[in-house]
Amino acid sequence: MIIETMTMVEFEEGLKRTRTVFVPFGSVEEHGSHLPLSTDTIQAYEVGKKAASMIPLFVAPPIHYGSCRSTSCHPGTISITTATLKALMKDIVRSLHIQGMKNFVILTGHAGGAHRMALQDAGEELLPEIPEIKIAVVTEYELACKEGKGIIETEGDAHAGEIETSRIMHTHPHLVKGMGEREFPSFPTGILVRNKRKYWQNGVWGDPTKATAKKGKSLEDLVVNKIVELVKVLEQFKD
Repeated sequence: MIIETMTMVEFEEGLKRTRTVFVPFGSVEEHGSHLPLSTDTIQAYEVGKKAASMIPLFVAPPIHYGSCRSTSCHPGTISITTATLKALMKDIVRSLHIQGMKNFVILTGHAGGAHRMALQDAGEELLPEIPEIKIAVVTEYELACKEGKGIIETEGDAHAGEIETSRIMHTHPHLVKGMGEREFPSFPTGILVRNKRKYWQNGVWGDPTKATAKKGKSLEDLVVNKIVELVKVLEQFKD
């Protein structure tokens, strides 16, 4: 049940089937010279829509903006603060709860550390505020890496590399502009740098040359199946 395309009558009817909602978070962030700025959003939203075709599940409209620190100096990255991100998630969950939702699966296509922690912090703060809700916070990256070990050839692939290029080649091949170049940046240990692009020139962390649409489909199927499993576990979870 894709919320943005539903009428209020369809939404109300949907509540008779489930009180679980999938909320996809993404980013507007560089993904090398070959992938669109909305790569993270695309991946997260596609997973939600496919999961909703398998089980009763509401899918909220995606949140396109995220907190992007490491890529903040690259062209096209539009970042928000972690405080804004937390406030967005909390307001969205509160509003969905008023509309009848009780179980929340927050999947973020952007896996930046500060971004992920902000979403987790927001969830932790919501739990005591609204005792009847249940929340899960997961990232596309951790699911794809953990489940796709037999598919991914590139060790340490993390951003705009084999994984993400394969995913976009599968779902949105018309948005892939070439293949990009293999790159593994190196930031100075422990030192906060202003000009992050100096240490990460091309915006790739991995090897996009090993990407294929077939790998993308396999990876997406794995992530979708894990989300379906997570929904079922969350709905039965008792704290």
